[in-house]
Amino acid sequence: MRSIRLQYRQDMTKLPLSKAESFARKLALKLKGGEIIALTGNLGSGKTTFTKALGKALGIKQNISSPTFVMMQQFLTKNKLHFYHLDLYRTKNFKEVEGLGITEWWGHPQTITVIEWADKIQGSLPKHTQLIHLYRDEK
Repeated sequence: MRSIRLQYRQDMTKLPLSKAESFARKLALKLKGGEIIALTGNLGSGKTTFTKALGKALGIKQNISSPTFVMMQQFLTKNKLHFYHLDLYRTKNFKEVEGLGITEWWGHPQTITVIEWADKIQGSLPKHTQLIHLYRDEK
């Protein structure tokens, strides 16, 4: 796998794996629709763990798993918002993602979008995207 350089923005939240679930539950209370949450971090840093906790806190009953091979999954929250979960691990460029119709529902008031491996398309993300970098706790 090629190395990807991520430039950290000042407004990026840096979050250890041990805090991922509790932060996701707190964030869920603030989400109203239209949000885009971009997750970055190494393999095993907690991106899917965070997404599962966020989905559960939003009332999603189905099992949320990493959609690596299908790239995207859609769920409905208890408040009838469409929860889009993207995993861009195998993505090469933004054109592949754009082919899903992603730009049509980014920021729509009836959607919440969570993107794992968002560093692969960081330059194409809307400005209002919330960036969260997850990392493994020090031992």
